[in-house]
Amino acid sequence: MVDVTGIGSWPGSDVREALRIIRDELGPDAVSEGVRPVPYLPELPARGPGADLVGRSAHLLVDLPVDLQPQGWRLVDRPGRDAERAASLWGQDLDELAEAFDGYAGPLKVQVAGPWTLAASLWRPLGDRVLDDPGATRDVVGSLAEGVRGHLDRVSRLVPGAQLVLQVDEPSLSAVLLGRIRSESGYRVLRVPEHGEVVAALGEVLSAGGRSAALVGVHTCAGDPPVDVLREAGAGFVALDLARLDTRRWDQVAEAVEDGLALWAGLRVEEPDAEQGLLRHWHELGLPRERLQDLTLTTPCGLAGSTPAAALAATRAGLRVATRLAEHGET
Repeated sequence: MVDVTGIGSWPGSDVREALRIIRDELGPDAVSEGVRPVPYLPELPARGPGADLVGRSAHLLVDLPVDLQPQGWRLVDRPGRDAERAASLWGQDLDELAEAFDGYAGPLKVQVAGPWTLAASLWRPLGDRVLDDPGATRDVVGSLAEGVRGHLDRVSRLVPGAQLVLQVDEPSLSAVLLGRIRSESGYRVLRVPEHGEVVAALGEVLSAGGRSAALVGVHTCAGDPPVDVLREAGAGFVALDLARLDTRRWDQVAEAVEDGLALWAGLRVEEPDAEQGLLRHWHELGLPRERLQDLTLTTPCGLAGSTPAAALAATRAGLRVATRLAEHGET
């Protein structure tokens, strides 16, 4: 059974309409032989501050309020106006989710920013980014883990028939590991955490999500995804932009798949050779054809930068490609 879903972000500012489309296209009525659609709670960053990935996820932090300042989201003593806006947007989203998925039973995906993306994006009250301070980083990691648990519990209460899937977005993880996050002045590279610290922090958040979610994993559309780190941290799946993987990364992906890690294949489904490229790599790496049935098909990244019509077309194209991949995986 090939799963198909979206990464998370959606164009426009009408969450009710976005949820209606996702429910119609990826809900229980979107039946195709050999394919399981996985609907998701969309993110609509076009709504402004608090709807962006960092601000939205920072709102989930427990006992660490934030405020939007010229540098970006900063930890503060008490939440500011933009944090209150983020709370209002979350409330609206969850109310609309409960209505759109009333009576639903099946997989349902939610997304949050990962600990290293938040550490690289949030600013300390009187200093540089959180990443530069090991203590502040630990605080954010623990707070996020607690917030993720509470968030998933709330979604479970609103949609009690849902089998939750948690996608942890780590667009900044590769840059953190490679020492590419710079200070506010730009003259200094912020600290590069040790491998064990990175694995432990990510693992803490994934483990927290795993208490309520049936499946937890990590998405990154970086060209140099740290597959080894994601595996060690306990990810159940990795969602990658396949077009950006070089031969070495493909080898790592193949090894991970053989060890049971689920691959969420980010394909540019509008490009006619994307599907064939995946099948070619699969064959060249010697992966069993039947393991294609374990794939989840996604777009490489979110759809916020497209138009609503293009986002709908990409979703429908993904279903068609997933159907063909399911046929390829039949033995």
